[in-house]
Amino acid sequence: MSKDLSKVRNIGISAHIDSGKTTLTERILFYTDRIHAIHEVRGKDGVGAKMDSMELEKERGITIQSAATYCNWKGTEINIIDTPGHVDFTVEVERALRVLDGAVLVLCSVGGVQSQSITVNRQMTRYNVPRIAFINKCDRTGANPMKVTEQLQEKLELNAHMLQMPIGLENDLEGVVDLVTMKAIYYDGDNGEVIREDDIPAAMQAEADEKREALLEEVSMFSEELMEAVLEGGDIDQQLIWDAIRKGTLSLDFTPVLMGSAYKNKGVQTLLDAVERYLPCPTDVTNLALDLKEDEKEFAVTNDPEDPLVALAFKLEDGRYGQLTYIRTYQGTLTKGDTVFNSRTGKKVKIGRLCRMHSDEMEEIDSCGSGDIVALFGIDCASGDTFCSEDISCSMTSMHIPEPVISLAIIPVDNKAQVNMSKALNRFTKEDPTFRSYVDKETNETIISGMGELHLEVYTERMKREYKAEVEVGAPQVAYREAISQRAEFNYTHKKQTGGSGQFGRVAGFMEPMEEGEYEFVDNIVGGVIPREFISSCDKGFKKAVAKGSLIGAPITGVRCTINDGAFHAVDSSDVAFQLASVGAFKEGYMKAKPQILEPIMKVAVEGPTEFQGAIMGSINQRRGMIIGSMEEGLYSVIEAEVPLSEMFGYSTVLRSLTQGKAEFTMEFANFKPVPKSVGEELIKAFQEEKKNS
Repeated sequence: MSKDLSKVRNIGISAHIDSGKTTLTERILFYTDRIHAIHEVRGKDGVGAKMDSMELEKERGITIQSAATYCNWKGTEINIIDTPGHVDFTVEVERALRVLDGAVLVLCSVGGVQSQSITVNRQMTRYNVPRIAFINKCDRTGANPMKVTEQLQEKLELNAHMLQMPIGLENDLEGVVDLVTMKAIYYDGDNGEVIREDDIPAAMQAEADEKREALLEEVSMFSEELMEAVLEGGDIDQQLIWDAIRKGTLSLDFTPVLMGSAYKNKGVQTLLDAVERYLPCPTDVTNLALDLKEDEKEFAVTNDPEDPLVALAFKLEDGRYGQLTYIRTYQGTLTKGDTVFNSRTGKKVKIGRLCRMHSDEMEEIDSCGSGDIVALFGIDCASGDTFCSEDISCSMTSMHIPEPVISLAIIPVDNKAQVNMSKALNRFTKEDPTFRSYVDKETNETIISGMGELHLEVYTERMKREYKAEVEVGAPQVAYREAISQRAEFNYTHKKQTGGSGQFGRVAGFMEPMEEGEYEFVDNIVGGVIPREFISSCDKGFKKAVAKGSLIGAPITGVRCTINDGAFHAVDSSDVAFQLASVGAFKEGYMKAKPQILEPIMKVAVEGPTEFQGAIMGSINQRRGMIIGSMEEGLYSVIEAEVPLSEMFGYSTVLRSLTQGKAEFTMEFANFKPVPKSVGEELIKAFQEEKKNS
């Protein structure tokens, strides 16, 4: 019997650090009877929240890996992925949103829209994910859901409107007023499990009427029936309002705002009602795949369980059960024992075990259908692979993977650590596309690259704990780039005579800077002065030259190489000759094009008490930072700046001592900019010194 897909929701819970995502997920699992006791993220009982299963997560009180679970709410099956808030683990959010149909954007009622809220919202928009906003922590001092809703409209440019009003705030938070049903909702019992509806408190009635009128005016834009009912006056059917809100949410033109306090067990059940009522089911979302048999022509997957299978592997995890591959099925049915086809490798894969994940626990199942998020056991594949039936060959559109911005050298202390380190690196690079590792040819050191200091710190810690690989960590290295600043011409002849046939190739043209993209090759050869078969050799040669600049040996970016003349020899010209001629031509033109060093600039947001605002700004200015803006929100201020990554190492320690541990900062990659002349000279000097020594 096929399942009713209108009763399935695939949702992600995303937010800025410390907004209460994991606490909210813990309450959702409790109210849906998936767990029978509530544990806190930093609880004194040492158990920790269900979704933070890794030892490091329990210790630090942060989410590092996204964790999947599922539950049932009033007959609707909800698959949930709890994602990290730190920008260093942004790929976890990226790949979760790629396979989810809807999301809950959690906001702190005091902090409001913070830097990572903006990043997460941008990721939701990239994948067209409809969202509900949940303003959490309404029990905290300084809570102001009204202000947070205004920030959603101004900072995130969302058409966000409150569906609820809080009854009391801070320590007096009692419940919420539902502006659709016009009832007061209270959460009674030891853990808020008893929901009690009552009349709206008399003191709030006028404000509730006013807010409901504004809400109806807004959502009636999505329903003609509702608009007519509003114009006629009198009682309005609740279902009409719910349908209009759903329509606006699915089209991404409206964002419902709910509120409560997950920690104080208030507002969670009404959020679950909203998930079921407003967020899309698998059939409400159009997912595209590329037909590999027909020139990658796009087609929409059907969600039909009878159609050929299409499933996407979006996350790999090497846990206590071996390699787990998380997949989302888009159409067809997958049964234990089936043989499926990996469209990237072209290999057949037999499905031995199929299971549903509940954080770190595994529940065996026999089959899964369209819209399910499940895990396969013991399958060799990569993140982003598409599995399909043998009679179709298709690939789901891939996800956005940001480039690493920071590197560290890691040195194993002995041979045993070397072996264990290799195992760990193999696993981590397979699991996390933003984590890279390679061996530096010159120094023979193992270099790991990632999204930030915390990202690499977590992986080195995991090497020690999970693999017993004791490693020493070298100084952080910044991913510099080189770029040209003006147009320059080249005309280079490569000639080599070694007895017998030699090597000959002449390449002429020019290079110029380009604003977007890393490298482009333009072929303007006419009259066959360079034969067709050697044009690709020229491109290969330029690519080799671009891989390593001559200022500090960093990759060259933003360069367009155009060839418009050349010469060849009937006997001595070859693929190798033209590759070498292009390398020589590039080197000849490069120094004429006034090359410069570019450094990664980070967008930094520092939040702390207003009394430390001057000290924070001073610390940013000392780091060659440029302050973009600052906002004061009561006793707290937020300072946004752009700072070179090379100046941000160790900033967390400095910030703690400056602000008595009361401030925190987040940073994410913004762009590359030229380094100041003095810094550039130092980098070149250090590079030449290193070259001489090696």
